[in-house]
Amino acid sequence: MIKTTLLSGTCLALMASAAAADIKVGFIGSLSSDTGLSTLRGAEIAIEELNANGGVMGEQITLVSADTGQDPTEGVRAYEYLAETEEVDFIISGSIDDVSLGWLPRMQEYQIPTLDTWTSYIGIIDMVIEDPESMAPYFMNIASDEALATLYINFGADVLKGKMGWDSVVILAEDTAFGEAITGLVTEALAPVAGIEVKEIITYDVATVDFAPIFSRAQDTGADFIYQVSSVNSQVVSSQYVKLQVPMAMTGVNVSALGMEYWEDTGGAGGGISTLSPVPSVGFRLDPASQTFVDTYQAKYDSRPLLPHFNGFNAYHGLKQAMAAAEEAGGFDNVKGWADAMKKQDLVLELDGQLWLRYAFWGDDEVEPVTGRTYPHNIRFDLSEPFDDAAPSMVVVQWYEDGTSAVVYPEKYATGDFTVPSWVKK
Repeated sequence: MIKTTLLSGTCLALMASAAAADIKVGFIGSLSSDTGLSTLRGAEIAIEELNANGGVMGEQITLVSADTGQDPTEGVRAYEYLAETEEVDFIISGSIDDVSLGWLPRMQEYQIPTLDTWTSYIGIIDMVIEDPESMAPYFMNIASDEALATLYINFGADVLKGKMGWDSVVILAEDTAFGEAITGLVTEALAPVAGIEVKEIITYDVATVDFAPIFSRAQDTGADFIYQVSSVNSQVVSSQYVKLQVPMAMTGVNVSALGMEYWEDTGGAGGGISTLSPVPSVGFRLDPASQTFVDTYQAKYDSRPLLPHFNGFNAYHGLKQAMAAAEEAGGFDNVKGWADAMKKQDLVLELDGQLWLRYAFWGDDEVEPVTGRTYPHNIRFDLSEPFDDAAPSMVVVQWYEDGTSAVVYPEKYATGDFTVPSWVKK
């Protein structure tokens, strides 16, 4: 009996040692949203592929998750759980802006290498600039919203003003950090850069279910079109826009329109909506490597989202880059070494012999020429044609009334033309 007990204890110790040797990745995000699941699944596929090839530094990678429910308070608890209970080595986030802002102080405290694949709030990149030491473990591999808005201003000048002849806009924005950031950036640039006057800014609560009075107010401004900013429950504003046959074109940022399920979610009442989208998006031509990822994804999962959102691609490529950086740094415990190695990661994906997507990061003191500012720890993006240094920060996607979608801007990536709904007078 004593011998058996000792052997069992030895086996348990060996098992514990083996478990401790694993690299543990923590996912933080909503487990009930398409955006959260996109990041989680992208990470799962990357981990499976890495483990099948021997793991990292001779160790296998395990994945644990913490649900935020898209709530900032729950997000803080989720980060604490991953740090204190699971003791993860690396965290990959599919959080929305407000949730990331909630747990960021915990990241600064725990100093766990963390990659945000969805959040685009420029204020977080400003934190990296202002406090590089405490923000060293943080990276964002989606173009920050200032870059998104900057290229959207070009769309305003080239298409909305140049092609459609529209001179004025009313902004319809949700009351969130994301809504505030995008609204501020757009209003500061639409008039002076694109020559489009902002008639009014209408802010609404994310729990709004009746948009009829809001659309009436928008029409009363006399603006030529509506610019909406919606990341929460955005299928509601979309479907009501169509059902009410609002006699104004509506473009902007609509997160629900980023997924293949948009048409079903709006009950087929989604035609005419156009939205800014990071890349890749619905209607976006894929390079061979990205197509292979999608093929693997669709063979593995048969529930929504049937096509990963852009952050699913970010998670897939970003997790592999984080692991490559860990190998170079000798692990995740050397935070500075890992961050330095992460900055050097550079994945270029080509289509038809030309650069199509690029997963790389801006240098700490590197100035982006169009905006004239730095974007440390932010994914590298290109804001002007011919997009030969990196992918654009975004594309504009439009859903047509027949249920199909296409990229309509910029021209290099376009698969269709920008149009207005049939009930809107041109």
